[in-house]
Amino acid sequence: MLSSGGFDLWADGYDKSVDLCDKEDKYPFAGYKDVLNKIYRNVHKREYARVLDIGFGTGTLTKKLYDDGYQIYGIDFSQKMIDISKKKMPYAVLMRYDFAYGLPEEVSNIQFDFIISSYAFHHLTDIAKVELIKQSLNCLTGDGMVLIGDVSFETRVKLDTCRKESGNQWDNDEIYMVFDEMKDYFPEGKIMYKEISYCAGITMFVK
Repeated sequence: MLSSGGFDLWADGYDKSVDLCDKEDKYPFAGYKDVLNKIYRNVHKREYARVLDIGFGTGTLTKKLYDDGYQIYGIDFSQKMIDISKKKMPYAVLMRYDFAYGLPEEVSNIQFDFIISSYAFHHLTDIAKVELIKQSLNCLTGDGMVLIGDVSFETRVKLDTCRKESGNQWDNDEIYMVFDEMKDYFPEGKIMYKEISYCAGITMFVK
């Protein structure tokens, strides 16, 4: 797992590294742009929305929503990532916080139409993922949605296949979501999964 300092060092070249990996259809970022576009389109089903982005990084996704007039809140634990995003989104509410400990108190009384996250949840244990998702669901409006785009798999078999094919590129420090296992923590119909590439997808949650 990268520390916040590790992300600070990576911040300047992050977008270029991800883009190259996506174009070459390589783990871990194969399907990256499609994941972000799918989340973007889901949010855009509403003309106006209040959006919280957990682990927003350099603001690749939230910048588009910000430019479209959506009200943006964000949490990230890298100060350099925040500094980069603040230049892109000067009126967004961006907070430095380690979401491994859940949501910060500053957002606990705010109701969001969407809580989104892209390529951040893999830094959490499965139990921490579940706790953060359940906490996020409590911060949604009645018809709100949590959308998590990340390296993820529908089944453990698909994860194991990707790990085998990725060889030395596989990151053993990251903990990827497996839909078949995650759904055991949520009532039927409250969790859905959309596979985007062989190593990425979007997990969706509703109240």
